[in-house]
Amino acid sequence: MKEIIDAINGIIWSNALIFLCLAAGVYFSFALKFIQLTYVREMVGLLFKGQSSEKGVSSFQAFAIAISGRVGTGNIAGVATAIAMGGPGAIFWMWVIAFLGASSAFIESTLGQIYKEVSGGLYRGGPAYYIEKGLGIKWYAWLFAFATILSTVLFLPGVQSNSIALSAQNAFDIPVHYTGFGVTLFLGMIIIGGVKRISKVAEVVVPFMALAYILMAVIIIVLNIAEVPAIFALIFKSAFNIEAAFSGVFGMAIAWGVKRGIYSNEAGQGTAPHAAAAAEVTHPAAQGLVQAFSVYVDTLFVCTATALMILFTGQYNVVHPEGGFIVENLPGVPFGPEFTQFAIGTHFPAIGKGFVAIALLFFAFTTIMAYYFIAETNLSYLTRNKSAKWAVRVLQLAILCATFYGSIKTAEVAWTLGDIGVGMMAWLNIVAILLLRKPAFRAWEDYKKQKAEGKIPVFVAKDAGIENTDLWK
Repeated sequence: MKEIIDAINGIIWSNALIFLCLAAGVYFSFALKFIQLTYVREMVGLLFKGQSSEKGVSSFQAFAIAISGRVGTGNIAGVATAIAMGGPGAIFWMWVIAFLGASSAFIESTLGQIYKEVSGGLYRGGPAYYIEKGLGIKWYAWLFAFATILSTVLFLPGVQSNSIALSAQNAFDIPVHYTGFGVTLFLGMIIIGGVKRISKVAEVVVPFMALAYILMAVIIIVLNIAEVPAIFALIFKSAFNIEAAFSGVFGMAIAWGVKRGIYSNEAGQGTAPHAAAAAEVTHPAAQGLVQAFSVYVDTLFVCTATALMILFTGQYNVVHPEGGFIVENLPGVPFGPEFTQFAIGTHFPAIGKGFVAIALLFFAFTTIMAYYFIAETNLSYLTRNKSAKWAVRVLQLAILCATFYGSIKTAEVAWTLGDIGVGMMAWLNIVAILLLRKPAFRAWEDYKKQKAEGKIPVFVAKDAGIENTDLWK
């Protein structure tokens, strides 16, 4: 079974997908004149504007749901894996895909808003909706919906719960099945409350967890401030095959940097548009800008914080592609959250492992919540205007079972299944947003025009030359 899973993963995550992700980011960046640089202030300002309604959540709540999905085990265990497989240079390529991916995130989230609809009294939207309405290809939309439900219910939750369970075992000697049961129980209590409860929990937990984690990283950076130039030099040299020690993993640095970057920030993957579509806003491009900023929060802040803590303390291994190790500072330690636990433990021995375990609990748990929200949105797409309470209950039971099972299975299998899930969605979504670029571009031009006229942008689809929308009359 493991050989079959590895073979499928190798096909999905070939160099073609890595090139497609990078190429889409480059294209959208130039087409949008690098809004990820020129509109950062606007992104932050929009974050706290707008209120929730009976049908939708506020911009900040939508941002928090998206961050719940983006900031997860990929920010702790994923960064460690990138360093282990691609050396320190992999971090540079994570930055690159985040910078370029911010433009892809803008496009997909703007499209999510343009083509959203009301289902069950709530705003629903995402790639399945904009593929059907924008491209008019229903089978493609159904394919994405099925792939996303499969990924977010069966493949991806196990990565998060597995990391929670392993870190808790490493820090507190708690058996993995106890942790798995506890996580599954609390998850059930939240997801049964629906989208509104998920958004309220995310709104409170996400800012707290991200700030606490970054604060710990800042403390460690200050304690190692003299080494900052050397660490950044190591990252850049390794990224471009200049650092002799890591020249053997140059190709792996690019591959794993992009792979783990997309896994972490989800830009272009097609998950964030579901949260973006749930927001109550006056213009789709406004939520597109907010979601572009969430990519920065994930990778440039949280992932970088993890990377610096690991590299400052030297608590990492680097695997040689042909076998053995280029660097082996932690003999017998598998790559994963343990790197970060040992890194923080170097400066704070009493709390290092426990702090990472608790941080990972918050990060990964909110990510599973976001996965359920995404799965329910795609189920709503497939069962439009039909009573599907039984299907929702099946969905809830399935994700709870997958969460518990993931906590007790091996980390390697969990990560491979997670990569397959991410890769399937990325392939389907990136092709779709490249084909659907024109409506997103028109919405952006309309937004800029109204801003230039001193107006608060209010979107009317017909004025922007966009058809087949339900809510922007």
